[in-house]
Amino acid sequence: MPNVPTDLKPCEMVRITPVEGHAESLVPADKQWKLVWSDEFDGDSLDETKWNYRLNFWGYRSPTWTTEGVVVSDGTLKINMIRKGDDFYSAHLQTGGLTFDNPRDETSKVFWPFGKKDQAKFMHRYGYYECRCKLPKNDGWHAAFWLQAPGIGSHPDPAVAGVECDIMENYRQHKDGSIVCGCGWGGYGNEGRWFGHFQFPFEETADGWHTYGVDWSPEGYIFYADGQLVGKQMAPECPVSKVEQFILVSTECHGYNRIFRSVGEAGEAAVKSQPVPELLQAVLPDCFEVDYVRVFDAV
Repeated sequence: MPNVPTDLKPCEMVRITPVEGHAESLVPADKQWKLVWSDEFDGDSLDETKWNYRLNFWGYRSPTWTTEGVVVSDGTLKINMIRKGDDFYSAHLQTGGLTFDNPRDETSKVFWPFGKKDQAKFMHRYGYYECRCKLPKNDGWHAAFWLQAPGIGSHPDPAVAGVECDIMENYRQHKDGSIVCGCGWGGYGNEGRWFGHFQFPFEETADGWHTYGVDWSPEGYIFYADGQLVGKQMAPECPVSKVEQFILVSTECHGYNRIFRSVGEAGEAAVKSQPVPELLQAVLPDCFEVDYVRVFDAV
């Protein structure tokens, strides 16, 4: 995985107030932006008209994803790590869903054993996607803010199938002090291409809040962190998705097997999964806290 390119030029960002009474957004100054979707987490529960829970992985129930531990209070979303004995769980939120995750229906009499998919709550193409958040304090699990398409890898052309865009992943934060961003395409099998991610140093802020964003346009993807340009992946070297994609605000506890080889609620491999040692040493409570998620279109 490459580090941040050394030829990135300084960028100019501007602060705007798209939602009255809420924190400002920090957006690229080279375009005019209009807010088209957001969740400010003002209520007292998760707005399920905007979010789905991702519970299945490749047709089987994940051994670590849950609907528990999701708290909306005091204007923020908190995705908490849950410990039950020596097992750990956390939530994975999304505004749509990956087709291949649909629960299997072995009783189906149609050609494919796919069960019913969750209805997408928000899908969008292009724009500036921004999240303001505080990252988890413990190693052994990670948080992410990213974009995915329902059919990634289902067409030879990534522009048609979609491109996974990882705006922020902190799984290396506690190991080497870096945050990861970048794109992958071609699906999740042998044809997948995942060589385009960047690492950039994690620097804590005075109040612990960070903003992460990506400008996704027909020209490519430009990544920002706390007002700094941290990476670019531009056409033609990086395919650019031309289809609507959904947003994920996710966490995942490490050590649980993603490869399921037998039919059942979670599959044989899930039963054999064990959490990484770091989780057994985690100091709880710990959470991924999100102040807002916003999507802007260039005017």
